[in-house]
Amino acid sequence: MDERFNRTIGLIGEDEFNKLKNAKVIVFGAGGVGGHVIETLVRCGVGRVDVVDGDCVDITNINRQIIALSSSVGRKKTEVVYERAKDINPDTQMRTFPVFYLPENADDIELSEYDYVVDAIDTVTAKIELISRCNDKKIKIISCMGTGNKLDPTRFTIADIYSTSVCPLCKVMRKELKERNIPSLKVLYSTEVAKSGQRTPQSIAFCPSVAGILIAREVVLDLIKGENDG
Repeated sequence: MDERFNRTIGLIGEDEFNKLKNAKVIVFGAGGVGGHVIETLVRCGVGRVDVVDGDCVDITNINRQIIALSSSVGRKKTEVVYERAKDINPDTQMRTFPVFYLPENADDIELSEYDYVVDAIDTVTAKIELISRCNDKKIKIISCMGTGNKLDPTRFTIADIYSTSVCPLCKVMRKELKERNIPSLKVLYSTEVAKSGQRTPQSIAFCPSVAGILIAREVVLDLIKGENDG
């Protein structure tokens, strides 16, 4: 077994680690939250982590995105995240889709290949499309709600969308999913009241990173518990 993961195996056991090694996860969005999800999954030994993101690294990403460096500004996020994943674990399998996920191109990605889907997309339309398709195919998904305009990472929690409160994005999503008869959705959201301010959500390093790590933890624990078997 690769020495990179000796301490992980010592913690969770070899059988559980092999579940991660054989798992296939796809992450939609490689930004502040998604980038940390991807990195954590790779460092946990998940065998295949595919990534969907059509954006390039911008200098304004440096304050919070793990792949955003002065040297990576202007490069495609999918290229940077691929190189970083391979540098962490050369055995990681990763396909990248340098596109913005939309209803028009959703058929290009076959979701049934995956054991788990992570939604770290910013736009409501794309989130609903992805969630609806996962619901139809009975594929496990966790969706990130709003992390902008927050200062308290200890207020992030994971719950069913219909048990959430406070978060404005959760309110919108509850309405949209109810109209589509989607009975449940695992989400990460914050119970912190967002700081009011500019139209564009503002952010700081410790909130998206914690959100991403918590999402990755949930995925890893679900995978090693075997909840996706069959």
